[in-house]
Amino acid sequence: MSALMAVLESDLRALSAESRRRYPAIKDGAEHAILKLRSLSSPSEISQNEDILRIFLMACEVKATKLSVIGLSSLQKLISHGAVASSALKEILSILKEHADMTDETVQLKTLQTLLIVFQSHLLPEHEDDVAQALVISLRLLESNRSSDSVRNTAAATFRQAVALIFDHVAHAESLPAGKVSFSGRIYRSNSVSGDVSRNMHNTEESTDVPGDPTMRENLTEAGKLGIRLLEDLTALAAGGSASWLLMNSIQRSFALDILEFVLSNYVGIFRTLAPYHQVLCHQISSLLMTSVRTNIELEGESGEPSFRRLVLRSIAHIIRLYSSSLITECEVFLSMLVKATTLDLPLWYRILVLEILRGFCVEVRTLSVLFQNFDMNPGNTNVVENMVKALAGVVSSVQDQETCEESLAAVAGMFSSKSKGIEWILDNDASNAVVLVASEAHEITLAIEGLLGVVFTVASLTDEAMDVGELESPRLESDSPGKLTGKTANLCFSMVDSTWLTILDALSLILARSQGEAIVLEILKGYQAFTQACGILHAVEPLNAFLASLCKFTIGIPMDAERKSALQSPGARRPQSLVEPRESIVLTPKNFQALRTLFNIAHRLHNVLGPSWILVLETLAALDHAIHSSHAATQEVSTSVPRLTKESSGQYSDFNILSSLNSQLFESSALMHLSAVKSLLSALSQLSQRFLEGGSSSVGQASAQRIGSISFSVDRMTSMLVNNLHRVEPLWDIVVGHFLELAWNSDQHLRSMGLGALDRSICAVLGSARFQLLISSRLVEDTQQSKAALTGLRSLECSVISPLRILYFSTQSVDVRAGSLKILLHVLERHGENLRYSWLDILQMLRSVADAPEKDLVTLGFQSLRVIMNNGLSTIPVDCLQVCIDVTGTYSAQKTELNISLTAIGLLWTTTDFIVKGFMHYPEGKGNVSVPSLSATAGGEKCIEDQFGVKQINNKASTVKVDPEKFVVSIFSLLQALGADERPEVRNSAVRTFFQTLGTHGQRLSQSIWEDCLWKYVFPTLDRASHMAATSSTDEWHGKELGTRGGKAVHMLVHHSRNTAQKQWDETVVLIIGGIARLFRSFFPLLRNLSNFWTEWQSLLVFVKNSISNGSKEVALAAINCLQTVLSHSLKGNLPMPYLHSALDVYKQVLESSTYRTNAAGKVKQEILHGLGELFAQAQGMFDNDMYEQLLDLVHMAVKQAMVSKDIVEAETGCLPPIQRTMLEILPLLSPPEHLSSMWSYFLELILQYLPKSQSALQEEVDLPYSAAKTNSAGKINSFSGSDKTLKHENQNGLAFTSPETREPISASDIQTYWFAEKLIPLLVDIFLRAIATEKYSILPDILQGFGRCMTMRRDRPDTAIWRVAVEGFNRLLVQDVSCLQNKQQEPSISRPIMIRIWKEMADVYEIFFVGYCGRALPSNSLSSATLKADESLEMTILNVLGDMVLKSQIDAPIDILQRLVSTLDRCASRTCSLPVEMVERLPPHCGRFSLACLQKLFSLTSYDWIADDWNPSRSEVSKVAIISLMERCEHVLSRFLIDENDLGERPLPTARLEEVIFVLRELARLIIHPDTAAILPTHSNLKCDFTEAGDPGKRTHLFILYPSFCELVVSRETLVRDLVQVLLRLTGEEMGLHKLNLPI
Repeated sequence: MSALMAVLESDLRALSAESRRRYPAIKDGAEHAILKLRSLSSPSEISQNEDILRIFLMACEVKATKLSVIGLSSLQKLISHGAVASSALKEILSILKEHADMTDETVQLKTLQTLLIVFQSHLLPEHEDDVAQALVISLRLLESNRSSDSVRNTAAATFRQAVALIFDHVAHAESLPAGKVSFSGRIYRSNSVSGDVSRNMHNTEESTDVPGDPTMRENLTEAGKLGIRLLEDLTALAAGGSASWLLMNSIQRSFALDILEFVLSNYVGIFRTLAPYHQVLCHQISSLLMTSVRTNIELEGESGEPSFRRLVLRSIAHIIRLYSSSLITECEVFLSMLVKATTLDLPLWYRILVLEILRGFCVEVRTLSVLFQNFDMNPGNTNVVENMVKALAGVVSSVQDQETCEESLAAVAGMFSSKSKGIEWILDNDASNAVVLVASEAHEITLAIEGLLGVVFTVASLTDEAMDVGELESPRLESDSPGKLTGKTANLCFSMVDSTWLTILDALSLILARSQGEAIVLEILKGYQAFTQACGILHAVEPLNAFLASLCKFTIGIPMDAERKSALQSPGARRPQSLVEPRESIVLTPKNFQALRTLFNIAHRLHNVLGPSWILVLETLAALDHAIHSSHAATQEVSTSVPRLTKESSGQYSDFNILSSLNSQLFESSALMHLSAVKSLLSALSQLSQRFLEGGSSSVGQASAQRIGSISFSVDRMTSMLVNNLHRVEPLWDIVVGHFLELAWNSDQHLRSMGLGALDRSICAVLGSARFQLLISSRLVEDTQQSKAALTGLRSLECSVISPLRILYFSTQSVDVRAGSLKILLHVLERHGENLRYSWLDILQMLRSVADAPEKDLVTLGFQSLRVIMNNGLSTIPVDCLQVCIDVTGTYSAQKTELNISLTAIGLLWTTTDFIVKGFMHYPEGKGNVSVPSLSATAGGEKCIEDQFGVKQINNKASTVKVDPEKFVVSIFSLLQALGADERPEVRNSAVRTFFQTLGTHGQRLSQSIWEDCLWKYVFPTLDRASHMAATSSTDEWHGKELGTRGGKAVHMLVHHSRNTAQKQWDETVVLIIGGIARLFRSFFPLLRNLSNFWTEWQSLLVFVKNSISNGSKEVALAAINCLQTVLSHSLKGNLPMPYLHSALDVYKQVLESSTYRTNAAGKVKQEILHGLGELFAQAQGMFDNDMYEQLLDLVHMAVKQAMVSKDIVEAETGCLPPIQRTMLEILPLLSPPEHLSSMWSYFLELILQYLPKSQSALQEEVDLPYSAAKTNSAGKINSFSGSDKTLKHENQNGLAFTSPETREPISASDIQTYWFAEKLIPLLVDIFLRAIATEKYSILPDILQGFGRCMTMRRDRPDTAIWRVAVEGFNRLLVQDVSCLQNKQQEPSISRPIMIRIWKEMADVYEIFFVGYCGRALPSNSLSSATLKADESLEMTILNVLGDMVLKSQIDAPIDILQRLVSTLDRCASRTCSLPVEMVERLPPHCGRFSLACLQKLFSLTSYDWIADDWNPSRSEVSKVAIISLMERCEHVLSRFLIDENDLGERPLPTARLEEVIFVLRELARLIIHPDTAAILPTHSNLKCDFTEAGDPGKRTHLFILYPSFCELVVSRETLVRDLVQVLLRLTGEEMGLHKLNLPI
């Protein structure tokens, strides 16, 4: 409020300032008003005080522009805020009238603004004079020549708003509904006609749905009367007359008509409710419009102008649209005049205006429906809507008669395209230009097309409305048959369709055929779709089929049969190229694509009501499918503006993919169709396929391909529909399958394959459907009426689904058809076999008959199905069908058509046995009749259970079936036994394997009676029969299968020599049987030996084993011995009684001792026997006593001994051990005596020692002695050195010794075997010895050392063999790992002194012989490689280090003579270099000198003493005492020899070896410190002896005194290094004598 006061005060101040000079009264009044205003607080107070209003009116009365503007502005503010009293209205109007006469534009505009505010405020004039005065003000300004354009426009707008406010007041005063019940006069436009219809239908709801009162009111209020007077004056002014009330002579008629049109369109309620207004409308306004719309007279002036005519037509349109129900006659005249105008030769712009009006009616659903009800459905009136449609169609058809037909059609397409983009065509009245003329003609045609489409979409909208209100049923709702139309809207729709469809179809099809624009094609196809759907909903069959047929023409242009026939039969006509070479290309245009999509949409929407009309759709879809899969099909480029038709880089393929997807989706959506609709569609598909089956059998080329394609289309779609209607498959199954069987019986191969494939997919789909699964699950519920009905339905469905296969197989002799039937059965079993329940007997009987078929392919297919059943379906087969399964499997096993089938079928028997045993024989009783759940109950009480093995069965509470599972097992065993005698070796061998595998796997579940039957009736009889056949079969060689010919001779497949006779084949069977028996005995021996007469069968088995080894083939002999060994190996668990073990060992002995045992399997058998004995002892050591152990070793020795004296040297010469000796090496670790046989260690080790090389005398003695005598003399007689044979035959005085290869004696075959065997045996012997117990192993240790020594001495004669190296390594291992225990007798008190002495003696013998005779010796340079020589030298150093660093430095308890021998051995080896003449030294190989120095170094090491190390002991002291004498003698000899050689050579240089030796000695002497005890025994002068008992003595160098003379002689040596070393030694000697330099006091 304060804002208003501030604004008014500001205006008063401005007014005061402006009038200060010329109008002082106004200035004073303004200042006074300011003061007055400050005392007021509200608009009401201002309205009561006239001073404020008066000062502004005074300012306006002056008529000064500025003051008037200020005054009028302030008046506007006061009126707007209600601060002016109503009594001031007349004065204000007077002021406004005066200002309207002023020429200033600003004042005029302010006047109009103030006038409008007056009408909008509480000052609204209600008196006729006041209203007339106010309206006249705006009209005068509008008509004044002095008014500017802005003033005129403002005046027109002010008058229009004033009129609107007046009629609003009338409606309020007459108590009409609040708001405007009107039609705006605008036809809403969108990008498409369908959008126009939808929007106009929504926006015209209010104007058309509000009915007027049944009786109009005659009496009017004052406001109503005022409105009547205004309406009459407006009508008079529009007619060109004068206004009696407004006192206006004339105004522009178009303006008056525009205002009148505004009132008519916006205040419908006034004209429908108030009778005076309706009378004005009926008599005055209608007459005015009729007069103005006439076209048969020449109109002059303003009435002939297009703008005026447009207003007239708009007004007429409003009357028809809004008042047709009350103005029937007038509207009928109007409509007739409009329709007639389309055919008259009128200006093009006028016809376009008329067509716009007609189009508006067509796109307005309510308007068109009211018109049709009021006129076309009223027999007394003209069919105006039908005439209107015909008129529009006539305009469309006239395009054919135009010279610019193509240009016009192109322009029409362009207009539709522009409209789709939101661009509207604007009419230009100047149509003289040719381009504009063509465009205007195109616009005329466009309006006509849109009008027709508006009728189409109106019918579709009304149809949808009828469905919404329940007058029509939705096509998606299920109904048996269409009922009679009873609803008002439904009848209206049907009548409109019936009266207009033919006209609309002709016009739309013409434009669709001639147009190529995408937008217009899309729009017309939308119309096709909408009208066709409406016809379907209304069940208007004739228009439905007509529109469908027309639409199908635009999908794919395929020549009709009649056209082709006429082209062929026309005489003299040249055959078209497309018929001569029917490889025409199919090009699908965008129009085709859109037509196809429209067809799909119609089919989706009307699938439940198409019925017989489906055939039209299917023919087109079949052609589409052919085009999609045709290599000659292509597409034109599709614009991106087309919705849902994407344009990809792949071009036509993406378009074809879209169409293919739509094609498939139509049939996939059949699940939503009514059942009757699905049947109709299936029947139509069958009819389509049948048509091509009957009429195209003789077609060729492209026609044949199209025929096949159409049939394939029908079949694929029927399959697709079946798959999508699995929830109600029963009523559809016979229709589909009947057609598939008909195709399968067809003579055409392609059609047969097609039918079989479809049948396959259909059966699998049904069996895998959710409905079938539901029926299966229903049999698992309790016994209810519903479950019984479900079981009945399941049985019926399953039988009906499987029966076509049986029918197909038995109804024809065609191999292809039968094979197809079997393939389908295979697929069914693979995918859905677990779902079958009631059709197993039919399936098995069918498969049994297949086994007898002569065709290999059929047998193979049948067996594949059987294999699926046996592998995966046994758990679902009823028990009463199980025996049939076994019999059928046996039939396939025995068939002779295909070998692999027989073999696999035998494996299925094992699968069956496994299932039976696990499923039925797991009960505690395990025998006799077992009550098992029945699988054969028909209905009620069935329940699924799962046993502990996972086998699903059905439990029937009502009944159980007594099943004897052992009967099934016996049946299978009988089949296997019969197959075991088959003439085909593969079959019988497979049967034998399966038989024993079955017994071995499930033997624990078999009863004792079954076992006795198996052994006495099946196992041993089978062995006897096979043995008999092997003995009596032919030995003639077989020729393999003939592969062809070469050079006129037959070429046969190569057969392995071990299988090229019947006898060998039967031998293989015998081997399998023996192996099976072995496995049975191993697994079930405790069970079997409790059977009656088992010992007798055991004895017969042993006899068979012995005979097989002696007389059978190699394979049989090995199998027999393996069988026996397998049984014996089971003794680990104590399950083999001693009698069985003794009997088996006796068989071994008889086999080995048999003098007639000369078969080719001898070596292999002995090898297996050795393996078996080793495993036997390893597993059953506790069962052996000393005698049995000795017997075991005797058997082993017997086998090995026979092999070692064998004359076969092939393997020995190639460096490989014979198999028996290899086996011996493998089993020796297993034969080590256990703890309870510890006394047998010596016997065991002596046995091993016998296999080491022996001296020739020992060998001769052993050969001459029998085995038992040799065994008793083995402890030192056979394997011993001659005690006196210690001379080294290969050593001479110079130390050089070698034997050339030419002088060596040849090696015999037995020697070769012995060497190779000993080479592998020695490491094993060492390992075994180290594991032996001490009480036994040391008694045999001397013999072992002696044996190793013999092997080591082979170095000289056979340096290329490895036996001596292995012996050296073994000898070292014994000393390093075991002889350390002999370092002190107290550590092993169980070892007697004689044994210890003998051990040391043998050790000394080995060292002495090997070191002196075989180490550090010269060998031929070309004998061994450098690497070997280096390795041998390293081995020499190793054994030397063992002796010098481990043996002699340990606390050994060796006799003194042994120590002397060992030290002497080292000294002898060390003396080799110094004992040679200087000439021989130069020829000495380097390694000989190195070994000599190494031995000399060991002597220094043995005598050396390190008091810090504190490792001195009595044994070491004794060794040092023995070694020091030898060392001094050796050093003296080296030094003296050096002096002699130096003097003899004169100026010549000494040999390197000699010089290195003397330097080494001098250095070692300088470093050597000896123990006092050692020094005490040196032969020194008494004056040089000292007390050696002093504690902590670090040692002496007394040894230097012994060599002092030699040192003195070496002082004059030519060698500088020797002289320097001698000086050091002399200085050390002086220090030892106490002659070192002393510090004397000064």
